[in-house]
Amino acid sequence: MAKIKEVRCIRTRRNGMWTIVKIITDQPGLYGIGSASDVNHPETVIKAVETIAPMLIDRPASHIEDIWQCVHSSGYWRNGSILNTALGGIDMALWDIKGKEAGMPVYQLLGGPCRSAVPCYAHAGGSELPALEDSIRAFMEEGYQVIRCQLGGYGGGGFSEADAAPQPKDPWSVNRHVFDDESYLENIPNMFDYLRQKLGFQVKLTHDVHEHLRPQCAVQLSKLLEPYRLFFLEDVLPPEHIQWFRLIREQCTTPQAMGELFINPHEWMPLITERLIDFVRVRVSKGAGITQCRKIATMCEWHGVHTAWQEGGDNDPVNQIAACHLDMASPSFGIQEENSFSPEELDAFPGHGIIENGYLYANDQPGLGIDIDEQKAKALLNQEEANRPHIFIPDRKADGTAVRP
Repeated sequence: MAKIKEVRCIRTRRNGMWTIVKIITDQPGLYGIGSASDVNHPETVIKAVETIAPMLIDRPASHIEDIWQCVHSSGYWRNGSILNTALGGIDMALWDIKGKEAGMPVYQLLGGPCRSAVPCYAHAGGSELPALEDSIRAFMEEGYQVIRCQLGGYGGGGFSEADAAPQPKDPWSVNRHVFDDESYLENIPNMFDYLRQKLGFQVKLTHDVHEHLRPQCAVQLSKLLEPYRLFFLEDVLPPEHIQWFRLIREQCTTPQAMGELFINPHEWMPLITERLIDFVRVRVSKGAGITQCRKIATMCEWHGVHTAWQEGGDNDPVNQIAACHLDMASPSFGIQEENSFSPEELDAFPGHGIIENGYLYANDQPGLGIDIDEQKAKALLNQEEANRPHIFIPDRKADGTAVRP
């Protein structure tokens, strides 16, 4: 039985936002990798992994559940984003090792495939409606059946030029624009009215609010979008206001997807068990790895909710392939967010997932089926860029109020 001998982190991508955990065993050539990436706090996560590592040395790599439970409670305070991410990377690496020892892909260890491939949704955008339509049509030609529609960046449709907005004498907005809830409520339904007239109802459309709205406006938007039959409306509320989903459910049938920022079972459990959302969107690494996320998937199955594990532009190929293995083996699977990488990035991760015609494919190699070429991963990193802090700058309303997330 293989035992853990070394746990270390590999930081990569140009700006250093990717952190890959590598666990090496006492068996020659047997190791596993997992994703512990955090775009805003990579050094903090690395320190957390290094702090946890001594308690893993000489433990059987196959004791995944016991290791998960021990690490989860090791800091006494738990369910935080940093510990979850460190644990998620460790957990993925252990599943990778177990699959290699068994000679099976991880999805086989999880019960075997429920589907032949994983359908994904694409991200279409445009600052004007005709440009957005063109972007959607391009993804349709690639084979995507579900496409997210954004009028510009997050919050697009709710922005006005800062100079034209009635701002105070000393405006706090550092952007060229300010956000207004009522403008969003006007423009996003108009966007979907335009798209349905141009594209019909055969293509499935989603939209990401990215938590910009006041809660009552989130309810109103969900009602206004009901005639356009969205595949789902994403993150219409922030985690702090999830109780408002009860009112949304009472008011309309617009499908809801939620969970990009979830890290605590108390966030997703009531929404799933009370059937207040339709898709749960936890990131596998932020949910503390495969071990916990497969339990979320089972809970979803029991309550008629689907998974739509979160990816996003800051995510890495290892987290993507971990989500793919869960997707393959989960009856509750709904849709997978796609992510794209540069050829140089993919070259550093042999065995990475492949997207063709809107479907994500894992390979049949043992474990996660993905590896890391450490020399190529190191070459991707620009240390000067990695040393610059990545700080989230919120949008603001005209009076200066910060807009979440």
